Amino acid sequence: MSKRDVIRRTKFPNTVDSLKGDLESLGLEPGMTVLVHSSLSSLGWTCGGAMAVITALKEVLRNYGTLVMPTHTTHLTDPSEWKAPPVPEKWWDTIRKNMPPFEPESTPSMGMGIIPECFRTLPDVLRSKHPHYSFAAWGENAVNVLDNHSLEYGLGDGSPLARIYDLEGWILLLGTAHANNTSFHLSEYRAEYRSKREVIRHAPVLLNGHRRWKSFPDINIDSSDFSRIGRDFLKHNRSSVKRGRIGIAGCELFPLRLCVDYGVKWISGRRR
Repeated sequence: MSKRDVIRRTKFPNTVDSLKGDLESLGLEPGMTVLVHSSLSSLGWTCGGAMAVITALKEVLRNYGTLVMPTHTTHLTDPSEWKAPPVPEKWWDTIRKNMPPFEPESTPSMGMGIIPECFRTLPDVLRSKHPHYSFAAWGENAVNVLDNHSLEYGLGDGSPLARIYDLEGWILLLGTAHANNTSFHLSEYRAEYRSKREVIRHAPVLLNGHRRWKSFPDINIDSSDFSRIGRDFLKHNRSSVKRGRIGIAGCELFPLRLCVDYGVKWISGRRR
């Protein structure tokens, strides 16, 4: 959405205070652990941009809450897997040999939006070390959520998603839809279905200060049915999903554990 379109759709600008009020009305409370998926433009014109949204979230949660965002870097993958768009096969070896390694402190996220990209750069925010599926976190449980993020099966039971599940945390869809709900990937790892298979992933990493092209196991994750899972999840759990507007965006707040458990049953029963 262009800046002109955002301005045209906005009746009154969002501010830190108005965003805080909207978040509190939705049901966000101090002390919560919450995983946020966000779209800044969907909220309407915001005074202060991404930083205003982050400030509002932190001020509502307070320092005994925990704010988590995905900061994935799936461009640091094997070029043979690239489909949108692909690159010529004759480039593959050059890319593998020269792709810069993942560095939690400096490697930009890709495709996550400006809010998590701004969030990960803040001095009081930590980031996990997975070269494809890192998360950034701030607050009381940040270390517990991010520590020991497993290289293998990076969105499974060794991931921050599973730690948020253990903490009975929440998901906030802030102007985004269930197609972007990363937590359904944890459901995939826990579900049983015929098309599930193990694959080998690759990434450039730093080992003892040296760049290495690392191989590690994963599963063939697939988000193509996440919108359908989310639609059915909402239909069957309306009383547990808090819905409202943040700025001009329709938003949802719901327990991550409830969402993941529903996803396991849905995927096990409906994927082939």
